[in-house]
Formats: sequence, structure tokens, C-alpha cells
Amino acid sequence: MELHLKGKVVVVTGGASGIGYAVAEGFAAEGAQIALWDYAERTQEVAADIERYYSVRATGLRVDVTSELEVLTALSRTVEALGAIDHLVHSAAIGSGKFGFPFTNLRPSDWLRPLEVNIMGMANVAHAVAPQMMERKAGTMVFLASVAGQIGSQTDPPYSATKAANINFAQCLAKDLAPYGVRVNTVCPGMVQTPLNQSVWQAWHENALPQERLSYEEWAERKIRAVVPLGKWQTPQAIADMVLFLSSERTEHVTGQTINVDGGFVMHW
Repeated sequence: MELHLKGKVVVVTGGASGIGYAVAEGFAAEGAQIALWDYAERTQEVAADIERYYSVRATGLRVDVTSELEVLTALSRTVEALGAIDHLVHSAAIGSGKFGFPFTNLRPSDWLRPLEVNIMGMANVAHAVAPQMMERKAGTMVFLASVAGQIGSQTDPPYSATKAANINFAQCLAKDLAPYGVRVNTVCPGMVQTPLNQSVWQAWHENALPQERLSYEEWAERKIRAVVPLGKWQTPQAIADMVLFLSSERTEHVTGQTINVDGGFVMHW
């Protein structure tokens, strides 16, 4: 299926690792030009690897998405290097590093950083990128949320709450930007082997009784068998495939939607 993404300019936040990196690779494989916005020190190195391997233009910018100024600076540098942005994929997010069950295992102060990164980071990026898409009357935005934002997951309450906020704000954006021909959708991964997922296990492991502790592999396998009907991990590449599809002309009538890539974990009707 031709996605018509060749030559398009794509910004991927959180693109230096995990799902964001898989998304960046997916776009690069389609011939798109890539701008990675990430807080990781190796962001430029990752972009150089993508540029070299896929023979596309790529730039890596170290950006703290909680800083409006840094985001606006990254926008300016991206447009200068690659041109106007056609597609945005916002993947940058963090967990609290604490384990719930119940939420009283956390302190109110544990909420501050996830709220700042996951909600204000999304707001900063959306406010920066939207005006030029509105002016050009074209573009797409895909925000990475989580099934945790739909089911009130107790695993990491601050993370779950911020992911619900991401879904809601994306719907607001979709309504506001539709008159300008800009489409906005949300993709919710389920169980994916990423550093963020492993940090959830680590927080649980540190609080579990010694006799109840499991290895990451054992813990994840039990969870998958319990909650995922297809009975297997979702992969970063599977998430990336959905993101690319929603960014393409093949979904020109799709906006304001929340799409789960979760092996059937959460089912809608």
C-alpha cells in the first residue's frame, strides 16, 4: 500500500529510543525527512544513523519538551534544516517511577514531573506546530498515549492520568484543527517492551515482598496471559505501522480517533 510519505517532513518527539525510534525508522523507510526532538544526549547520533542507513535527510535536536522556548527553538531549527513540518508524532513521555496499588504508595509530589512532561510537553509541542499547519491548511498530528489512559490503570496513577489527558486534548485539537484540514489522532500502545515498561516492573519489584518477586520476564509473561487476548507482546514496529497509516493519505477521513494497538486488551464498540 502506497502511503505517499516520501519527501515529507516529520517531527518525532521522543524519537531517539523505544516506540519513537521505531516511528522515525518507519517514516525514513518510506523516504520521509526526519527531525528527532528528544532529551537524550545521543539524539544527534541517532539522527545521523537514520540519515546514513535510509539515505534521507535527518536532524537530531536535544529538546526538553517542558520548555516552551526550547520547543519553539527546535521548530525554527527544523524548518530551517528541512522545511515546513507535514507530520508530527509526539511520543515523548515518562512514568512516575513509582508503583501504585494503591495510589497512596505515592506522594502528591510524585505527580509533578509526569504532569509537566506528559501534559505540558504535549501542549508546548501542539502550540508550536499547529499555527504553520493551519496556515498551510495541511498536516497531521499523532499523539502516543496508552491503554492505561482508558482503563484507570492503578499501576502508575500519574502516568495513567496524563495519558487520559493526552487523549482528551487530542480530541480538542482534532475539533479545532479540522476546519484547516489538519487531522489529529491518538495511538494507544498496550504491552510493549520498552524502558518505560521495564521501569514499571522495577518499581513493583522494589516494593514486593522478597518471596513474591519475579523477574521482568516472568512478571510480564503473567500480565500478558492475564490481560492480552492475543497473548503476545506488542512491538514498537506494530505501533509505528499504525502511526504511519494514520499520518498517510489513506486515512484522510480519520480524525479525533483513539486507536489501540494492544492485542485486544481494551475493546470498544
